[in-house]
Amino acid sequence: MIIRKYTDIDAEDVKMEEARGVKKRVLISEADGAPNFIMRRFTIEPGGHTPYHNHSWEHELYVLSGTGLIRLGDTNHEISAGTVILVLPDEEHNFVNNGSEPLDFLCSIPK
Repeated sequence: MIIRKYTDIDAEDVKMEEARGVKKRVLISEADGAPNFIMRRFTIEPGGHTPYHNHSWEHELYVLSGTGLIRLGDTNHEISAGTVILVLPDEEHNFVNNGSEPLDFLCSIPK
């Protein structure tokens, strides 16, 4: 079992091309002995965004705080604290913080 505070984990800049103002903390991973999933916490600063991208795995997200948009295909959806999101495999998406506070969310992906 592992129990720790997320603030004890260093935040890293997301180095994907076209990402701006995005940091990530890997909260739980295979390095911790997790056999199936990786849990990450992302922070997107106001005006920041992830690139429009896709990948072969699903991921589940839970918005902790802030407001923003998720673009899924050709549609933008407003998101805020309490929003739950499922991004399916190969679904094109990106996140934009169009608010005035940081946008924080948890994201779990398969290992």
